[in-house]
Amino acid sequence: MFFKDELLIFLGLLILILGVLIGVAFLTLFERKILGYIQIRKGPNKVGFLGILQPFSDAIKLFTKEQIYPSFSNYMSYYFSPVISFILSLMIWMLIPYYFNMINFNLGILFFLCCTSMGVYTVMIAGWSSNSNYSLLGGLRAVAQTISYEVSLALIFLCSILLIMDFNMMNFFFFQVNIWFIWILFPLSLCWLSSSLAETNRTPFDFAEGESELVSGFNIEYSSGGFALIFLAEYSSILFMSFLFVVMYMGGYSLSLMFYLKLSFVSFIFIWVRGTLPRYRYDKLMYLAWKSYLPISLNFLLLLMGLKIFLM
Repeated sequence: MFFKDELLIFLGLLILILGVLIGVAFLTLFERKILGYIQIRKGPNKVGFLGILQPFSDAIKLFTKEQIYPSFSNYMSYYFSPVISFILSLMIWMLIPYYFNMINFNLGILFFLCCTSMGVYTVMIAGWSSNSNYSLLGGLRAVAQTISYEVSLALIFLCSILLIMDFNMMNFFFFQVNIWFIWILFPLSLCWLSSSLAETNRTPFDFAEGESELVSGFNIEYSSGGFALIFLAEYSSILFMSFLFVVMYMGGYSLSLMFYLKLSFVSFIFIWVRGTLPRYRYDKLMYLAWKSYLPISLNFLLLLMGLKIFLM
């Protein structure tokens, strides 16, 4: 019986990982199509019907290219940091509870915060171990950026936790049956969305990967498989942050068509922002995180705590 349960959990996780990888593949195609239409061009439309097979041809190309290692790199750190980054981005997806195989975390929110805070180490080590000035600067900028917005990110999360009084992600659904939290916490939901852009190193906060001043940023020395793993980790994080936004502010988690439409819409916002806004200035992100988001999230937290105590 024990072996059967273990097998079910393993199969469930395998299906989840395959689903995430296919989702990431088609998210890249979706992004290239949207950016194409924003820039008044077509995007991929040659490989397969309407370019549907383009992500698979890109994957084959990336994983069959020659892997190049810099002579003076710290080999073990350089080799394993993209792998660990990819594993961490997949580990976060274990938070999703299945209906057919219930893997449900009572402390799922704490697990999420632990995994996301670990993610910055992979970027830092990837930048440092490449032994390149550009990649090192990209890694350092990523660390400073992460520290600045993750404080307010945790406080925004804490405001949502105060409304449900639980660390279990599933409970967001039960508390949003009548009204979505996006209306109750409207300023915070916008702060969370823009912090998610910074969390996933997306435009306009992609300072770890500045082409204009850092050539390519922390991943400049990576090619083929290593670069593909960093790329996959970033895009699976985009999908997960979109999922989390829908869970926290747009009605909670449910296996319905409406849930997937909401998820697709939030992912579209990530791409829309990339096609519309230029890169932010680095000091302005620091100002935004410390002088705007931190006071807003703290004030909201104190307000909600006061209301909670008053109503009790």
